[in-house]
Parts: sequence; C-alpha cells; structure tokens
Amino acid sequence: MMRPAHLVRKIPAATLQHLILGKATVIDLLASPDPIDSLICSGKGCRAPASWGLLWNNPKIHTPQRRKVWLACDDHRKHLDTFLTARGFLKDTVPVSELERVEQE
Repeated sequence: MMRPAHLVRKIPAATLQHLILGKATVIDLLASPDPIDSLICSGKGCRAPASWGLLWNNPKIHTPQRRKVWLACDDHRKHLDTFLTARGFLKDTVPVSELERVEQE
C-alpha cells in the first residue's frame, strides 16, 4: 500500500529512511547512514569514545543505498574494517563528525 504524496512530505526525514510497503519490502528513500545516538566504539566490550564511522551494508538484506553504521575508536578501527571488508560489507569510513546524530528529547 503506497502512501499519498501529500502525506509522505509531512513525515520527518529520519522516518522516510524506511517506508514499508506490504509485509516485507523495505525501500530506502535516502542514501544516508543511519543516525547515531551515542559515540561509543562498537568493538566488543569497548566503551571508548568513537572517532570513526564505518558505513556498511549487507547486500542480502539491505538495499544498495542503505548504510548501517559501526562506530570505532582508533584502537578498533582496523579490526572492524577488516571484519566488514572480508565479508564485502564495508562501503566507506568517515570521521564521526560527518555522521548524522539522533536528536535527543
């Protein structure tokens, strides 16, 4: 079921990231990384401040434009990069200052 265009324009950009059509089809309208809420490294057990955003997607379950984000401190950047690259998932690495943040209420 498609939403009328006048309703889609009123939906916030973060919500437009994923419009669900039918039961299982997800369409990516914005080719931007998922917003992040905290800048903590994604390395297992690491609580260090993140300096890097590793943008990736799994082509078996994400559209080509979708960018998931793993955050990395300087110590874990190479390990997380190697993990994602070995699977063909890594698309880009950017400083966290370039990532969109989730607005805190």
